Amino acid sequence: MKKRYSTYIPILLICIDLLLINTALFFINDKEYLNLPFLGYINLYWIISSVITQLYKFQRHYNYFKLLSLLITHFFIFVLGFFSFFSIFREGEIVNNQTKVLVTLISCITLFRFLFLFALKKYRAQGNNFRKVVIIGHDKSAVKLAETFTKEKELGYEFLGYFSDKITSTTDQYLGDLKRYEDYILLHDVDEIYCSLTELKKKHIKKIKKFANRYNRVVKLIPNANELYNKNVVTEYYEDSLLVLKVKKMPFEFVENRIAKRVFDIIFSFFVCVFIISWLYPIIWIIIKLESKGPAIFKQKREGLNGNEFICYKFRSMHINSQADKISATKNDTRVTKFGSFLRRTSLDEVPQFFNVLLGDMSVVGPRPHMNEHSKQFDKEVLNYMKRKSVKPGITGLAQVSGYRGEIRKNSDIVNRVRFDVFYIENWSLNLDFKIILKTFLHMFKTEEKAY
Repeated sequence: MKKRYSTYIPILLICIDLLLINTALFFINDKEYLNLPFLGYINLYWIISSVITQLYKFQRHYNYFKLLSLLITHFFIFVLGFFSFFSIFREGEIVNNQTKVLVTLISCITLFRFLFLFALKKYRAQGNNFRKVVIIGHDKSAVKLAETFTKEKELGYEFLGYFSDKITSTTDQYLGDLKRYEDYILLHDVDEIYCSLTELKKKHIKKIKKFANRYNRVVKLIPNANELYNKNVVTEYYEDSLLVLKVKKMPFEFVENRIAKRVFDIIFSFFVCVFIISWLYPIIWIIIKLESKGPAIFKQKREGLNGNEFICYKFRSMHINSQADKISATKNDTRVTKFGSFLRRTSLDEVPQFFNVLLGDMSVVGPRPHMNEHSKQFDKEVLNYMKRKSVKPGITGLAQVSGYRGEIRKNSDIVNRVRFDVFYIENWSLNLDFKIILKTFLHMFKTEEKAY
C-alpha cells in the first residue's frame, strides 16, 4: 500500500485555519467574541462555508490566482455569516470591533495560505512530495502534458516517459511498446498512469485499469487535443481514476451562483444607496432642475431577463424631446444639456439604476440593457444577441470596460459588445465582477460619451 501524505493536507489546513481564528480572537480579548456561543458558531460556520466553496479541495495544479479567487469567494460568504450572528442573536445591540476582528481574521488566514502554498511549491520543486508518472500512448495532448510535468517542477510530478507502438525513439523518454508497461510500473513504483485515447483501444484501457486496480495505481485518460482544450467542455474525475468530458454548464445554470450574485448585488447596492446616493442624489437633482425643465429622473422601458420589460431609471441628461425612446445620443448631440454631458461622461447618470438592482430588475454587473427599438433590431441582425437576455442586465459590464462604451457607429461595435457580453456570461465569477467594478471606477472620467 503506497503512502499518500498529500491527502492529509486539507485536514492540516483546516486545523491550522481554525487555530488561527481562535488564537486571533483570544489575543483581541473582547468578551463580545470570546464566548462559547460565538466561538462555536464561527468555527462551525467556517467549516460549513468551506465545504460550500470547496476551500480545501486542494489540487496540485493550484496557483496563487486560483487560491486568491477561492479565498475571495469564501471570505464573502464568511463575512455574511459573521454579521448574521449578531443580526440573529444580538439584534438591536451595539457590538464594537467588528471591523477589527474581520480584518485580523482575514489577514491572518490569507497570509498563512499564501505562505503555505509558496512553501509547498518550493518543497515540491526540490523533488519532494512528488508523483511518478508515465504516459501510455503518444499524441499532441500527451506531449503537451509531458512538457507540463517536465517544466512545472513545483507541481510535484516526475515524468518517466512514454509507452507507445507508434514511436520507436531511443531517447530517454521512450520506454518501450505497449507490452512492457506493467513490469516497468511495478519496478519503478509509478504512481499515476496517463492513457492517450487517440492511440489506445477499449481493450487496452480495460486491461490497464484492471492492472492499476490490482496494484493500487491511479489511471487518468487524456482525450484528444481538440476535445481537451475546447472551452465548451469541462473535465470531471470519477473516483480519482477516470477523466471524462461533458458539455460545460454555464455559471448561471448553478443555483448557488445565482444566489451569490444576487446577495452581492443587494449588499453592494445597499451600501451605495446609503453612503453615496443619500447625499449625491439631492445635489444632482437640484442642478438638473435648475438647468432645464422636466423631471430629474428619466424613466424608460428596456428589456431585461428573458426579454421581460422593466422601467430603467437614469438621471435625465437631455432636454425633453420626443425622440428619447427611439434615437440614442450621438457625439455633439444638441439634445444633451451641459450638465447632462458631464453626467454621461462620468456615468453618474446611471446611479439611480442601483434602485433597479434592489428591485431585482438589474444586476450591478451584466450586459447593458439597450432601448427596446434597438434591441428588436439587434435580435435579427447580431449573432448570439439573444444570449444576453439569459441574465439580468447590468449597470456596468465587461464590454463597457473593454472599450465598447460609446456610440455605435458601425456594425462591428455591437458585434464586439455582444462578444464580450457572451464571454462574461460563459465565464462569470464573483472575482470577475469585482474586476469589472474596479475598472468601471477607473474609467469613469474618460471623455467618451455613452450611447445608452
